[in-house]
Amino acid sequence: MSEYSDKASTEFTNEELEAECCDYLCVHEDVVKQVKENLLNEEAASEMTDFFKAFADVTRIKILRALWEHELCVCDIAKLLNMTQSAISHQLRFLKQSKLIKNRRDGKTVFYSLDDEHVQLIINCAFEHINE
Repeated sequence: MSEYSDKASTEFTNEELEAECCDYLCVHEDVVKQVKENLLNEEAASEMTDFFKAFADVTRIKILRALWEHELCVCDIAKLLNMTQSAISHQLRFLKQSKLIKNRRDGKTVFYSLDDEHVQLIINCAFEHINE
C-alpha cells in the first residue's frame, strides 16, 4: 500500500506526487543501515501510536490545556467545556489510561491535573509548531 493511498491522497496532483520521489534509484546503504539500527520496534511504535491517539480529539486537547492552567474537578471541566460530567469522565478515563493526567481525592471531590512536566512540554511543543 502506498503512503499516498489514504484519504488525503486525493488532494495531491500527479506533479506533487512526482516531486516527492527521486528521479532515479539511489539507495544510500550506509545511511539506511544506520537509521534502521535505531528504528522503533513494533511494540514501541504501537505504544507511541496509542499515546498520540490521546491528542487526536478536540475535547481531550481542551481538557489538557485547561489542566495546564489549573487542577480541576469533573464539575469544573464540564462547566468550562459546556459538556456533561459523563462525557468529561469518559475523556478523563482515556487521558488517565494514557498516563497524561493524574487525579487526587479531596473528600468527595476528585481533582485532575497533568501527570508531569513532560505533558506540558508536549503541549507546548505542539503549540509552538502550529504557530510557526
